[in-house]
Amino acid sequence: QVQLVESGGGLVQAGGSLRLSCAASGRTFSRYFMGWFRQAPGKEREFVAAISWSGGSTYYADSVKGRFTISRDNAKNTVTLQMNSLKPEDTAVYYCAAAGTGSRLTNEYNFWGQGTQVTVSS
Repeated sequence: QVQLVESGGGLVQAGGSLRLSCAASGRTFSRYFMGWFRQAPGKEREFVAAISWSGGSTYYADSVKGRFTISRDNAKNTVTLQMNSLKPEDTAVYYCAAAGTGSRLTNEYNFWGQGTQVTVSS
């Protein structure tokens, strides 16, 4: 079992940057494939980015590719999402999640954080 706590959300102007962090509890963090998802008002939760157990492979939604970077530090039990060149359409609640298998699918992730709000003004 792992517990996840996100931080780093906030209000930023279009073109700006934010860095989201997710702190995980437990000794088995390195056994989990980690992902970031987001949910805008009135929309379904969608995949943003994911990173493999060792951090050697990363995956991105087309909408954020080239602007967002996911990374992890297994020694510190953290996963980070660096978001650059933010757009108003990036506004959403961002969630950190952990999965036992590699996936972009929401229902494959077993553990979720409480979410952090990101608002991008135009």
